[in-house]
Amino acid sequence: MRAALLQAYASAPVVGSRPTAEGSTVVEVTLAPVVPLDLLCASGTSYLGEPALPYVPGVQGVGRVVRSPSLEVGTRVWFSTTAGMAPGDGSLAETCAVAAGDAVVLDAAVADEDAAAIGTSGIAAWMCLTWRAGLQPGERVLVLGGGGVVGQSAIAAARSLGAARVVAVCRSAAAELRAVRAGADEVVRVGEAETADPVALGQRFFAAADGPVDVVVDSVFGPVASAACLALASGGRLVNLGGLGGDGAQLSSAALRARSASVLGYTNNAITPAQRAVALRGVLALAASAALVVDRQVHALDDVAAAWAAAARNDGVLPLVRIG
Repeated sequence: MRAALLQAYASAPVVGSRPTAEGSTVVEVTLAPVVPLDLLCASGTSYLGEPALPYVPGVQGVGRVVRSPSLEVGTRVWFSTTAGMAPGDGSLAETCAVAAGDAVVLDAAVADEDAAAIGTSGIAAWMCLTWRAGLQPGERVLVLGGGGVVGQSAIAAARSLGAARVVAVCRSAAAELRAVRAGADEVVRVGEAETADPVALGQRFFAAADGPVDVVVDSVFGPVASAACLALASGGRLVNLGGLGGDGAQLSSAALRARSASVLGYTNNAITPAQRAVALRGVLALAASAALVVDRQVHALDDVAAAWAAAARNDGVLPLVRIG
């Protein structure tokens, strides 16, 4: 079969030949996104370790079942893989072997492109709000990195889960437009200069939220997270799932103790297949109702290097690779 093969760390995959996938459940792949986790794994510097080369990258995809002990042939599914994190190939190939429980049947109302574009990012946003933060109706939510796929998903999910006010934090005008489209009540634009004064920035967050923030969804960390902690309400929760703004943040012990606030970590690797399926269905229902729209560009498999470069630019347009 044809597949994208990563042959060297920190480089783009190239199209080559690979044996047809074998396993108890095999999916004929239709679409696969290229996401930051794919690039992290392929860098050879991930905390998950160095993957054995060559391998087929792609931690998720959409396709139709060609063999399974539990699903009918032809069933349309979203699926996840451990490509780059454990031995085995991923979704950037004509067929992909899928572990038991890692395929989720898609509702007819959900388009393939929506499922592929939202996927693990939407799952993370949903689980940060529900499982880690325990969001309650009427609470205020602050989303750092509101223009990304995780951010847009978190905004739309928070609205659907009953948040009283949702504020997004963005760096660019394009990101602000995406956050507003997802349902943000207000957007705080933050540049390099603003991060130098976390107290002033925290006050801006407080004002935009019309009061203290109950839940922060944070894929950024760094100085912006430092400021967000200063805007937390009593019992507030900051859930971190990424470090786009840096691996460290200076947090005020006094602020956290005074508010009995919590700083929580999140990774999709910590949830069960059942949790993942519930989260995916929840966030994809938002896409089916047009409450969540993610910008994407579809590339042919032969143009996988261009999709890889687009993912590295991280300009808000998610690259999808059409396989079949």
